[in-house]
Amino acid sequence: MNIIIPMAGRGTRLRPHTLQTPKPLIPVAGKSIAERLVREIAQVMQQPIDKISFIIKPEFGKSVERQLLSIASDIGATGQIDYQTEALGTAHAIYSAETLLDGPVVVAYADTLFKGAFDLDNKADSIIWVKKVDQPEAFGVVKLNDKNEIEGFVEKPKEFVSDLAIIGIYYFKDGKQLKDEIQYLFDQDIRVGGEYQLTTALENMRDKGLIFKPGTVSDWMDFGNPKVAIETNAKVLKYDFMEGKNLISKNIKSINSEIIEPCYIADGVQLINSKIGPYVSLGKDTKIENAHIENSLIQNQTIIKNAQVKDSMIGSYVKYDGNFEILNLGDYSTLE
Repeated sequence: MNIIIPMAGRGTRLRPHTLQTPKPLIPVAGKSIAERLVREIAQVMQQPIDKISFIIKPEFGKSVERQLLSIASDIGATGQIDYQTEALGTAHAIYSAETLLDGPVVVAYADTLFKGAFDLDNKADSIIWVKKVDQPEAFGVVKLNDKNEIEGFVEKPKEFVSDLAIIGIYYFKDGKQLKDEIQYLFDQDIRVGGEYQLTTALENMRDKGLIFKPGTVSDWMDFGNPKVAIETNAKVLKYDFMEGKNLISKNIKSINSEIIEPCYIADGVQLINSKIGPYVSLGKDTKIENAHIENSLIQNQTIIKNAQVKDSMIGSYVKYDGNFEILNLGDYSTLE
């Protein structure tokens, strides 16, 4: 089985955190979103993973490419980097990895984390994972028939048609069928909003008789903006803690400080006269002094002093000394 991970988006809703780091490589409780996604898919799929394509922009750079390739090698798969040089839609992005569109393939967008067991129905040509949501008008949704098969795809419906939102993870029994359909979109220049859309290809495949079935997850975690990123960090910490994972490094310095779990605390962290947690992630070599940090995601080599911080996302190499309560600070910011 192959995995294709489109991740060439700019992550503008998560700025300033994505100005230095592509969104899929932002750490959550010590692991990047991309690494967590790949490991979760590898764990729940019932077939070995052969190849993984990470679809990025060329300007992401060689350091990012090396990090992504190591994610694949760590699970015993062969990684490759493919480039999407123009933002021409979701189908166009997937086709950037056309060499992997052969045999069983999973397409998973790298701003999605999930919890759940995947059941691959052998009678289905494709499985599209969905989650029931309260505001379906904000998502692409699927309509089901009485056979529990998908009979239609609707993008951000203005009127209610379904509350089953597409979470961005797709399985295709034969990737070549998807490849051929996307090629047809190119050949006929079939666009929606000026772009080649995956949902158009899926509709065409369904019209030709392919069977699409829904898959469900117990939890779906987004990483689209700082608020939901903080919520996702808290959920990930809770899941990892419940699974008995070691989240607090032994190589930290704690003086007159309290840690309320679940928290992730990386190597080299210094805690002085501080209270940390619950639901806090602290990256490597971060220093917290005379502070109370709660429900926040803080990256590497940041210094926070004399602060009450809650519901906040703070990048790497930040220096903050003050009395603000809610923060959204990117890398290399200074408040003193």
